[in-house]
Amino acid sequence: MAAVVLVHGLYHRPEHFGPVAEGLRATGTDVVVPKLHRGSLAADTAAVQAAVDGLQEPPIVLGHSYGGSVITGVQGAGHLVYLAAFVLDVGESAASLGGASRELQEAISPGPDGSTSLHPGQAAGVLFGDNPEPLAARAVGLLRAQAPGCGRGVPEHQSWKHTPSTYVVCAQDRAIDPVLQRTLATRCTYVHEWQTGHSPFVGRPHLIVELLLELIASSMSPQGS
Repeated sequence: MAAVVLVHGLYHRPEHFGPVAEGLRATGTDVVVPKLHRGSLAADTAAVQAAVDGLQEPPIVLGHSYGGSVITGVQGAGHLVYLAAFVLDVGESAASLGGASRELQEAISPGPDGSTSLHPGQAAGVLFGDNPEPLAARAVGLLRAQAPGCGRGVPEHQSWKHTPSTYVVCAQDRAIDPVLQRTLATRCTYVHEWQTGHSPFVGRPHLIVELLLELIASSMSPQGS
């Protein structure tokens, strides 16, 4: 059975990938969506690594936003997919690349315990502004607080250097500059550009489902890489 691991970003939950997971499972694809927010990039990476190791075949592993930092450090994937995500090289972190846009930075609210959260009204526009209001409202309601420091984590491995990879640039992204995304995309094997905001899995999950199914079909064909 083909397998996919979906890795969410900061402030998000596995439930944000629900429509994508449902679409893939309807085709018979095995889907795992690990829960992050484990306190550090290393701990988040270990959680995704455990999910990959638990599958019978090397899966396609998709990382969204900060999830790209996570999947960069994961070994054993058959294909890496970076969705508006960070493709980090040696010594780099999402923070060191200036990942968050000014709009996203202005939406961040610090908590008394050092955690941060996103102001609901601002998050709706920055993360989900190209989606219908009911879908954006649901996505905002799923957001959670984030422990400090994850965005400053540096992966121990750079798996994109020896694993086939695909980058999806979200050209209308208001959270991560599309210019930065295009620069990071040059590190990947294949590049797509979609006219979407930061979170196409909310309102246009079929785009992600179709891409992943194409990659699965390619990997299973005699000429697949």
